[in-house]
Amino acid sequence: MDSARAVSGTCTIVRASLAQAVQWDRIGRNPADRATPPKAKRYEPSTWTPEQIRQFLDQAADHRLSAAWLLLATTGMRRSEVLGLRWSDVDLGEAGLHVRQSLVAVEYEISFSEPKTEKSKRRVALDPHTIMALRSHRARQSEEKLAAGGAYTDDDPVFADEIGRPLHPESLSQTFKRQAKAAGLPTIRLHDLRHSFATAALEAGVPLKVVSDRLGHSSISVTGDIYSHVSTGLGEDAAARVATAILG
Repeated sequence: MDSARAVSGTCTIVRASLAQAVQWDRIGRNPADRATPPKAKRYEPSTWTPEQIRQFLDQAADHRLSAAWLLLATTGMRRSEVLGLRWSDVDLGEAGLHVRQSLVAVEYEISFSEPKTEKSKRRVALDPHTIMALRSHRARQSEEKLAAGGAYTDDDPVFADEIGRPLHPESLSQTFKRQAKAAGLPTIRLHDLRHSFATAALEAGVPLKVVSDRLGHSSISVTGDIYSHVSTGLGEDAAARVATAILG
């Protein structure tokens, strides 16, 4: 384990295990109580501006996964949630979708699982542009299914390969990286599209509670902690607005 966060998490597990051993009278004291675990370094996400996101989406407009990029950018959904989507989870007529499962990879083997937290099971509202992109994507997918014939594996995925098989998360990330490079944009992780969405939403004045709900965070405090750098700027703007309203 090469990250301070991973080592810190391991220390927590070891300390708890030894504390249980003390309660069972297997050992006299908990030796981990005197250990000082490394402090987890706070990760500062890299983000794109709304202008850079548009540049990326324009460049990738003709890619067969363009709707996936757009969905990630306009909803802040996790990669695993987007890859776990089924058409039965999507209601374009009602302008929304439901996050009910995730697609994850463990040692490169993929599987479907429950969403990350209870709050992750949520309805996500969709804007008209994203709805239109998903309609076009479904039409293209129908053409691929027709072309593949009996070779197509139809398990109702929204995003799959040309013969209906689930997309591997790493494959999606690598494709994103290549598309970003082709667009001449700074390199960010695919997960940073989620951070870019949240930053853009907060800076546009979307309430923190709404952003938190769309992201599927366990609590609003989690969202506030991650995006405290944005909140600082918003606080200064709010102070100026209130002063203007009071003082004229």
